[in-house]
Amino acid sequence: MAKNKVVGTNTRPSSNKATGRDYTYDKTYQKKKTKYRASLNAANRKAGTYGNGDKMDMSHTKSGKLVKESQSKNRARNRGKK
Repeated sequence: MAKNKVVGTNTRPSSNKATGRDYTYDKTYQKKKTKYRASLNAANRKAGTYGNGDKMDMSHTKSGKLVKESQSKNRARNRGKK
C-alpha cells in the first residue's frame, strides 16, 4: 500500500510546504482581529459584564466611545457588509 507523501514531510500543521499555500496575509489579518477583540474584552471586564451571562457587549459609537449594548444588536449591525 502506498504512503501519503504529504504526511510526515513537515511537522507543522497547515504549513506552506504541506498545503502549497502562503499564509502570511492570513496571519496579519488575524492579528488585527485579535487586537480589536482583546480591547473590547478588556472593556467588558472593566464594565463588569464579561463572562457573567448577561448577553451585553461593548459597542463603538460614532464618536469612538464605548457603550454597553446587547450582543445581538451590536454584532448584527455590520453583518453582511463587505
